[in-house]
Amino acid sequence: MPRPAGRSRLSAADWAEAALAALREGGGLAAIAIEPLAAGLGATKGSFYWHFANREALIEAALARWETSQTEEVIAALGQERDPLARIRELFTTATEMATRDATELVLLAEAAHPQVAAVLRRVVTRRLDYLTGLFVELGLDAAEARIRSVQTYSGYLGRAQLARAVPDVMSHGEDNRRYLDAVLESLLGR
Repeated sequence: MPRPAGRSRLSAADWAEAALAALREGGGLAAIAIEPLAAGLGATKGSFYWHFANREALIEAALARWETSQTEEVIAALGQERDPLARIRELFTTATEMATRDATELVLLAEAAHPQVAAVLRRVVTRRLDYLTGLFVELGLDAAEARIRSVQTYSGYLGRAQLARAVPDVMSHGEDNRRYLDAVLESLLGR
């Protein structure tokens, strides 16, 4: 990852983005190594140590950046839509498209035994399930049933994301994708 254009100094966010790219492209946490990241950014190890005490601090920053961009910012963007069914539809579509383009979440799931990753995954999954549960409650389901449906939805998303990355040619697109999503939502809502 080259140094951001027009910038002479790297920020902690630049290093975190480079770490996420390495994780995603290198297939895991082992790909986050200071010297190769510095070389890729056109920086020195001193630049790294200006922002972070050690590799674990960089991993923590990268994971926090992923958590914010892939959960909190997505949920905030959905807040503009008043209809909970439309929010679920948009969330499923957006999240699946993001997972197709960016394998970070799938790589992190494979690294779930790592303590730093486990903590972030627990927060992210809990936040996402809580949000989905709230949407199903808004649609009239009681809290217990809404939680079950949110877990079904999230499990379906993860499976679809994995298929979209592994075997993209079997996935539906366009009108077929809309019909697929309609069928999923009808099933989840018991209609």
